[in-house]
Amino acid sequence: MSFQKIKPEELNENVFQMIGNKWMLITAEKDGKANTMTASWGGLGILFGKPVAYFFIRPQRYTKEFVDAADRVSLSFFGEEYRDVLNYCGTVSGRDEDKIAKTGLSLIHEAGAPCFEEAETTLIVRKVYNQTMKPECFLDSAIMEKWFADRDFHTIYIAEIEEVLVQS
Repeated sequence: MSFQKIKPEELNENVFQMIGNKWMLITAEKDGKANTMTASWGGLGILFGKPVAYFFIRPQRYTKEFVDAADRVSLSFFGEEYRDVLNYCGTVSGRDEDKIAKTGLSLIHEAGAPCFEEAETTLIVRKVYNQTMKPECFLDSAIMEKWFADRDFHTIYIAEIEEVLVQS
């Protein structure tokens, strides 16, 4: 498989489907080792005059250490035939095993970030902002009670989209 580079504004996929239904793998590298996790919270848009992606990671996720250490991260989207891999990467911690090796995915590097050869679409992003959610900022307490009963608030990452890679 090979990638074709397109501009962010040429991406024709429905973002709600991409992130909310298909999910994504957030992948980063620290000390020469890559780790990944499945995510279904995030979005794409324009901020600071740039095309950006935003995504969320809970503090206890092992991948958070990798994302925090990296300048660039990949957000990879796959076809439905990889649903089992996405489920696995969302339930097993890289602390416990080399889950990338167990997925059978081919780890490659593009534009300074680890990503996967099998992905249909990959966004290479450069972090520009992050902040941990704060309980006092929730305007709807029902959301906080539903999603943060343990008070393990996500860190919000905003990252400039530097490259969009699609299978050609």
